[in-house]
Amino acid sequence: MERPYILHMFTPGRQTSPFDINMAADAGYQIIAPCCEVGLEHVAALTQDAIFSRGPKGVARTGIFIGGRDAQLAADMLERAQSAMVKPFVVSLMADPSGAYTTAAAMVACVEAALRRRHGQDLDGQRVVVMGGTGPVGRIAGVIAAQAGARVYLSSRNGIDAAQEAADRSGQRFGVSLHGLSAGDPDAVRRSVADADVLLACAAAGVQAVSKEALGAATRLKVAADVNAVPPQGIAGVGAMDDAAPLVGTPAVGIGALAIGNVKYQTQHRLLVQMRTAEKAQVLGFAEAFAVARAFLAGQAGKTA
Repeated sequence: MERPYILHMFTPGRQTSPFDINMAADAGYQIIAPCCEVGLEHVAALTQDAIFSRGPKGVARTGIFIGGRDAQLAADMLERAQSAMVKPFVVSLMADPSGAYTTAAAMVACVEAALRRRHGQDLDGQRVVVMGGTGPVGRIAGVIAAQAGARVYLSSRNGIDAAQEAADRSGQRFGVSLHGLSAGDPDAVRRSVADADVLLACAAAGVQAVSKEALGAATRLKVAADVNAVPPQGIAGVGAMDDAAPLVGTPAVGIGALAIGNVKYQTQHRLLVQMRTAEKAQVLGFAEAFAVARAFLAGQAGKTA
């Protein structure tokens, strides 16, 4: 009898995301085993339980998915699981806490594609301001953009201290330079966006991070992207379905939550399939998610060329 494909899902939270369970099933995993309230200190033992029970052939049909809500903790858990492997007992690993890695990757890849189509430029040297930059999607989007050469500023409604703390912690953890900006009042928001080439709105659902009035100050803006699908719009004038649509009253184009969401879905699905089908064990984090999102968008562009 052929061994089933098993995916162990480690999360620090009390529940595993139904979204991720559905995605894993659609990617071909036959047995999906949630493991909840997993701390960093538990990861090595759980990983070794998963690898030693199936033998060298069985581990090829075994994977570990790391969820939760903390983007930096997920990265630590991914590294801890990888270091617990003992050859030849090596399984594929993937982290995507609350979808933050695949969402951030999709968002930045969509922005990069729009910059190339509209301006013949990439992210290198662009001033990127991340509204809601202290959350998991905002932090990882900032890191990905910084790794691509952008000058990245994480903005927070809680003021400059909260923003700078998030920038310092995330920058140190992932080896990039990030900066903090305050969005604590309307004047601070206007100052934040005034010199932005790119705006990434990653604030909580239903929160408008950038008003129409604030956008009036964004005279050099090229691309505005918003992951908020819940009214009001995270960036005024960016519709959920917009895919590099002109942003009225600005020189920029807007990319909405559903356009980003489609790329996020395709990215997560492809990573899970890659994890299940690869001949060699995979370790998949946000860098790999960004590469897959870029490839997906390139393929879509090729179909319409």
